[in-house]
Amino acid sequence: MPDAAEPQSAPAPTLSRNLTVAALGVVYGDIGTSPLYTVKQCFDGAHSVSDLRVYGVLSLIAWALTLVVTIKYVIVLMRADNRGEGGIFALMVLALRATFGHPNRWVLWAGLFGAALFYGDGVLTPAISVLSAVEGLKVKTPALEPYVIPLTLLLLVILFIAQRRGTGRVGGLFGPILILWFTVIGVLGLLEIARYPTILWALDPQFGIDLIRRDPGAGFVLLGSVVLAVTGAEALYADMGHFGRGPIRGAWMRFVFPCLLLNYFGQGALLLGHPHAVENPFYRLAPDWAVLPLVVLASTATVIASQAVISGAFSLTHQAVQLGYLPRMQVRHTSEHEIGQVYVPGINMMLLVVVATTVIGFRSSDALGSAYGIAVTGTMTVTTILAFIYLRIGKGWKLWQLLPLFAIFLTVDLSFFGANLLKIYEGGWYPLAIAVAVFTAMMAWMWGRGRVAAQRAAGGMPLDMLIANLRPDQPVRVPGTAVYMTARVDNVPAALLHNMKHNKVLHERNVLMTVRTIDVPRVSEAERIEIQHFAGNFHTVVIRYGFLEEPDIPRALALCRVGGFRFNLMETSFFVGRDKIVSKRRGGLVTPVNKLFIFLSNLALDATEFFRIPTNRIVELGGQTEI
Repeated sequence: MPDAAEPQSAPAPTLSRNLTVAALGVVYGDIGTSPLYTVKQCFDGAHSVSDLRVYGVLSLIAWALTLVVTIKYVIVLMRADNRGEGGIFALMVLALRATFGHPNRWVLWAGLFGAALFYGDGVLTPAISVLSAVEGLKVKTPALEPYVIPLTLLLLVILFIAQRRGTGRVGGLFGPILILWFTVIGVLGLLEIARYPTILWALDPQFGIDLIRRDPGAGFVLLGSVVLAVTGAEALYADMGHFGRGPIRGAWMRFVFPCLLLNYFGQGALLLGHPHAVENPFYRLAPDWAVLPLVVLASTATVIASQAVISGAFSLTHQAVQLGYLPRMQVRHTSEHEIGQVYVPGINMMLLVVVATTVIGFRSSDALGSAYGIAVTGTMTVTTILAFIYLRIGKGWKLWQLLPLFAIFLTVDLSFFGANLLKIYEGGWYPLAIAVAVFTAMMAWMWGRGRVAAQRAAGGMPLDMLIANLRPDQPVRVPGTAVYMTARVDNVPAALLHNMKHNKVLHERNVLMTVRTIDVPRVSEAERIEIQHFAGNFHTVVIRYGFLEEPDIPRALALCRVGGFRFNLMETSFFVGRDKIVSKRRGGLVTPVNKLFIFLSNLALDATEFFRIPTNRIVELGGQTEI
């Protein structure tokens, strides 16, 4: 299957190079800036910098990158795509589709919680990345330490303010800057390896195994720091639809992976000769004159890394809204050419407040390192489970193919996740609290929507019953077309009944219209519209969108012309029901869920704005629904 992001018109070699450079700028920023803090976090001051520990730590890092990133994500998981798209939601709908007809509610819950964990990662990644880069100022001179927090906050504010402009205008710079970044860190590591080439023996996995075997308790705790080396691996899979498998795989195997290994092993070589450099082994790799330029380059790289995670949060929110897991929000496309580039103002503001609070509260990358990891490893574990379900049931892979491989994946994921659970009291509770809050909001929204839909369906009148009972002279027919937005086209919308009851009229042509989001990334124009005609000049229109698309009612109405069903917007009125959701007066545990759903309903974007309905053609009719 060709990659979704591969246009057929461009020459293949040129296209591949361009996509590879773009992938470097968007996909690898997070994992590419991990050397800033990973090795330092593995030597937290509680242990002496012995040669055996250096070899063991580097061995664990090298094999974590190999097993988790190279084999699991780059080689295996990229085969589990939803029409070329990857990511936790794409994988979740594939697993749900594969288990259709079976009890699969827990698959949905697992996918939603994995997505919720991503928001915890989206808070910590900008904080720890930018803060660890700016902390390089302390390496140059301790006198600059008081400026670290203010400068970090300034960079973060600039970063979040710039989101409204989108990444499209500066996206062309991201790739070349990250190429420079990986080249510099690779060269710095290579120069140090040349001084202590014996460090390459750490490629032997036995060093990592021996380190854990000598002290299993301390070794297990150490895994909570080693996992920082693979943070950002989820982005490789999530951005597959934007760049395709080939460019992402090629960039990793030929450039990113080697440069990361060189830098990690360079830091290890430095610690062999200069154990005191453990305070910040990354910046100590550079000569004194290069520290400030390296701080500038690292700050730029971390801003790019943070940009990728923030954009991922926007994309995830967009998908959640389209699939009905979160209330409607304002979503702006920031590029005319790239579908995946979206900006969600509400999420951007919330992230800015929470990230700034995080920096002020934790105040150092070391403290953030203790909190970092739970969200990442939790999402990785959920991804492994969902991928196993899809590849086994949906793709029909044999158990003898899956079990050995996924047993290793799950063992590694659970080991990392368990090690990070030990850090709950040191700050690990923080991303978990964010994830639980997001997951609770999703579940409350889904529960409330289900209750409201069930109540409306139970009290609704079938459309064919209304048509059969209409009299030719009553109610009075008025010229024009009335479009009634409804969740179900087989039942009469409440707005239509209100119009007949209060205005005593019925339009000459009446259209019941519903918008459905289906479990594919995009829907072809040929499959977009489904039209049915009934007696009495009644019609139903079903408009389908993929979970990566944004509804556009005027454009959909224009597509109806292909089927000979024309609309004149100047003669068309859109009737939208605006029901007030209220909670029934009763006690019990369900009451807080009711209140949360009502709160989310009040925050939801108006349907008219969300569906881009012309404001001068809207008629709103209100009502009340109790849950």
